[in-house]
Amino acid sequence: MDSPSRSGKQTGKTRDAVYQAGARRTMPLRLEKAWELITSQDAVKIWLGDSPDINFVTGATYHLPDDTTGQVRVFKPGSHLRMTWQPREWLKPSTLQVRVIPNGDKTVIAFHQENLPGPEKRRQGLAFFKTVLDRLERLIHSE
Repeated sequence: MDSPSRSGKQTGKTRDAVYQAGARRTMPLRLEKAWELITSQDAVKIWLGDSPDINFVTGATYHLPDDTTGQVRVFKPGSHLRMTWQPREWLKPSTLQVRVIPNGDKTVIAFHQENLPGPEKRRQGLAFFKTVLDRLERLIHSE
């Protein structure tokens, strides 16, 4: 179980009482290459799953084989995308954000998901995003 911080707030829980998870890593890529990477078909399969081609434009909807559905809410090439994510068993959607942040001649790739249904989904999200970043790093080094 996530323990309370010194302020008494549970780790991973916002003041609005929603759970969130995220992970980021600095990658040895310039911003443009990092953006190309995270929106490439190989990388999307890593962070979104084995899915049909998703049209990354604002307003586009998607439906994954496991019945997860969502909609692209924001798509800013070279910066970030934000989309809803709702597995079939969740009562309401979460928001998934993928961002690239310049850091000199490297780039930080960040994943963040909010409105998770509880602490267990938060723990799963943290583990998942760390695995995604590991796999993206391997993909970079295999090229």
